Amino acid sequence: MNEVLERRFAAMGARLSLPERPWRGAPRINVGSGGFSIRFTGSGDEVNVEVVDVRPQERHLLLLVRDGEEKSKFLCGHDERHWFVAAIPESARGVTGVTTAKIALQPETVQELIARVKPKDQFRRRNEVYVRQGEWFFVPANLRPEPTRAQTLQNEPLSRGAGSKAHVMQFALRRGGQAVYANWHHQRGISEADFERLSPRDRKNGRWTRFVRDPEVYARGSVRHPDHATIHLASWHRVLMNTEQAARAMRHVAFLD
Repeated sequence: MNEVLERRFAAMGARLSLPERPWRGAPRINVGSGGFSIRFTGSGDEVNVEVVDVRPQERHLLLLVRDGEEKSKFLCGHDERHWFVAAIPESARGVTGVTTAKIALQPETVQELIARVKPKDQFRRRNEVYVRQGEWFFVPANLRPEPTRAQTLQNEPLSRGAGSKAHVMQFALRRGGQAVYANWHHQRGISEADFERLSPRDRKNGRWTRFVRDPEVYARGSVRHPDHATIHLASWHRVLMNTEQAARAMRHVAFLD
């Protein structure tokens, strides 16, 4: 079984490392500059891993992991300068190969625009609908009125979460969203209303930091990242992340940068 999986990964030019069977416990997919490795921690039912589709010319494949009653799918491949893995949201239906996995990873707004505009290639990093850099999509936006200088942020980081390298937007605008307050004991944040219900002492001594959750983000100018070619946006673009964060299976993924 190991040899079959290794050959499928080798078909797209990647190395794969994994232990001998049986595989038990929680799977963990590591991706680094050298390729991929799969490890298993703990105990439990035997885990099955298979490649259901491989596209050597695209350097992509779709991996299926069965862990007891749970099935997880991962798009593995090469994007510009590095290998990547992205979990497919469990809510996505009809994901049977690389092409449908790529569609499932596109934000809903992007999918709607593609259906309307019908670009020549819906997966290019730049087409009539968007510019893409890694997991981020930049969609042209008609902002009126034009943001003022005071509203515009410079060299603003853009990150999918802890442990990932940030993309840096030359000019950025954040608007809308929900104000939340977070500290060590409430890392996901509490609403502004809940914060106001705290005693004055708790508000003062809790080491709270105010954040804005789920704002609309816009970018203009250059967007830089060490693993990707710099992109240049002549006008304001709405920033949208791919759908991988909606997948429970993302807990099985680790990036070894």
